Amino acid sequence: MDNLSAMGIFVKVVNEGSFSAAARAATLTPSAVSKQVGRLEDRLGARLFNRTTRHLSLTEVGKGFYERCCQILVDVEEAEDAVANLHAAPRGTLKINVPVAFGRLWITELIPEFMSLYPEMKLDLNLQDRFVDLLSEGYDLAVRIGDLEDSSLIARKLAANRRVVCASPEYLKKHGAPKHPKDLENHDCLIYASRAFRNDWRFEGPDGEELVHVSGAVETNNPEVIMDLTCKNMGISLLPLWLVGPAIRKAHIVEVLPDYHVPDSAIYAIYPPGRHLSPKVRVFVDFMVEKFNLPENHFI
Repeated sequence: MDNLSAMGIFVKVVNEGSFSAAARAATLTPSAVSKQVGRLEDRLGARLFNRTTRHLSLTEVGKGFYERCCQILVDVEEAEDAVANLHAAPRGTLKINVPVAFGRLWITELIPEFMSLYPEMKLDLNLQDRFVDLLSEGYDLAVRIGDLEDSSLIARKLAANRRVVCASPEYLKKHGAPKHPKDLENHDCLIYASRAFRNDWRFEGPDGEELVHVSGAVETNNPEVIMDLTCKNMGISLLPLWLVGPAIRKAHIVEVLPDYHVPDSAIYAIYPPGRHLSPKVRVFVDFMVEKFNLPENHFI
């Protein structure tokens, strides 16, 4: 601590331009400042200043030492701030962007508990399916589902995003259950229009990878509509387990092709990078990770 104190005095002398000005800024006497710098020079075995009666300048050694001291003092201050933030009560408004269906079904269910834990916080929860620009639109974080684009944003996985092929018992009774992914070409499939390669469903099974081109009478950009139409015997759908889980649990629909798996993706919390994560972002992400850190079938 004595070394840090002396470094701080030395940096203040350089910044203020004189011993007397540094003394005033540090509420010390000029002699106390001079002694601190003198002891620092003795300890280093080098002169830091060229001193004359009218002028004070850094030596070459002093210039290099000044740059290192500035960085050390900044690092110490940031380390102290980081520790303080860990213990600070999160407060302020947290602006979040969440996909509509996932936000309505899962995030909003958790908000009462979260707010009871952090009563000094406020949430600005925006449900929309477009990819917002967090930095330009002022969002603190977003929930994203699926493969992430390369970016400078930090991503933390919340849960697996397992997708399943499903249909209603009535539809399967009338049209028969597919035994192989290629059988889907002869079925009415409900198409999620917002999904990349929406008509091409990819599977992994006993014989390796299977790519099937499906078609159907209805396509929509709303996954909840697809689920509703699936329950109403309109066709076969490929949807995330977090969406169809409750309907499977109630036997309104059933999973088909259980031996063939759609490649998994994930659900992430993403936020802008920073030297230190703000308390309000940290506690929200930690809370969501804890809530979703369950077996992959916890959505059922």
